[in-house]
Amino acid sequence: MPGAGYHASDDERVLDEPEFKQLSAQEAQALRESMPALSPWRVVGLQAVVGVLVAVAAWGVTQSSAKALSAGYGALVVVIPGVLFARGLMSQFSSLNRTTAGFGFFLWEAVKIVVSGGLLFAAPRVVADLDWLAMLIGLIVTLKVYWVALLVRPKSKRIN
Repeated sequence: MPGAGYHASDDERVLDEPEFKQLSAQEAQALRESMPALSPWRVVGLQAVVGVLVAVAAWGVTQSSAKALSAGYGALVVVIPGVLFARGLMSQFSSLNRTTAGFGFFLWEAVKIVVSGGLLFAAPRVVADLDWLAMLIGLIVTLKVYWVALLVRPKSKRIN
């Protein structure tokens, strides 16, 4: 038995698809305005704020500056590469056309991964009395801000 949306006639299946309507320039502009984009700078800024809050919370709970610095460094492992990524994505080169935009995305994502790994590798030398658990908590909580930013992004406007 054919699935929903299919009509069988003489072993030919035709998918019921809605009719495609090309948008006018005004309709396309109205659609873009109704769906605001989420700025990478907003995400990075929110991550920085959360990173500071995690470091302050670590100090408040443990009264240990080493744990607070470790949690703060974990947040920096997310924020610093995020700043580089956002800067790279927003550059003129990355917005020339679709090909350079795709290449720029993968290039800056690779830079972000390498810088994150380098910061993690340098952590024991940079932070005295590094607490790995506190650092990982700071890193993970700051990293999860992506989901919060998606949930609290500007609401789309209704178009007529």
